[in-house]
Amino acid sequence: MTRFLRIFLLTSALTAFACGPLLADEIVSLKAGYLMLSPEGSFAVDGNILAGTPVDLESDLGFDDSEDYFVEGALSLGSFRLAVSYLPLDFSGSGTLTQNIVFDDQIFGVNGTTRSEVKIDIVDAGLTWHIINIDDLPARIQIGPEITVKLVDADLTMTGVEASTGLSITETESAQVPIPTIGARARISFSDFIGLIGRVGYMEYQDNSFLDAEAQIEFSPIPLVGIFGGYRYFDLDVDDSGVFVDAQFSGPFVGALVRF
Repeated sequence: MTRFLRIFLLTSALTAFACGPLLADEIVSLKAGYLMLSPEGSFAVDGNILAGTPVDLESDLGFDDSEDYFVEGALSLGSFRLAVSYLPLDFSGSGTLTQNIVFDDQIFGVNGTTRSEVKIDIVDAGLTWHIINIDDLPARIQIGPEITVKLVDADLTMTGVEASTGLSITETESAQVPIPTIGARARISFSDFIGLIGRVGYMEYQDNSFLDAEAQIEFSPIPLVGIFGGYRYFDLDVDDSGVFVDAQFSGPFVGALVRF
């Protein structure tokens, strides 16, 4: 699924949220933000004949941070909250190999300069049930379990020098994996002026796993409009069709929000 189609589907979903009939206790919120993530870990790609060589994202490939925008839309109905978000990640870098690297049956030669790129699109749909939903105090408290499904679409590309011929080669491999997670979400807000949010989710599913955790603060000096910032951490393991990813991504984010 292309990024254009993902953005189109997400925009359609957000439009449906904003335009649909709302009950008195419903809240629609839209967020757009900027996220900077630092990568750690490795990936490998098997071929039809040769097993792939694990490659370190930092020491072998010199990956830079990913700096991308993200969007999220949420609809609250009483004690339930439905949210959909889209986050594109794009890591790239270059380095000199200290050993031969096998990537999709191609052997990239030692001492050759190699440029690599990893693109990961994450579409996240989640449902939270606030089993604690107290709104008759100076502070509103919402705590409950959260179930999400994350569609992870990863493209891995490597360009370098073929070991036996010295010729330039480029190889690309892709994997698309749906990963469900189960976790919890908590929000404490003070008259919608300041809100503190924490959430975490994890699941291991068919040799794939995803840990997603974040903490953020919302600040709304103007009713229904505000800004937010926080920190997010991903731990992603993918084992699908010969593509192996064992990586962690973490970093801060900031953005703006509106509520209806």
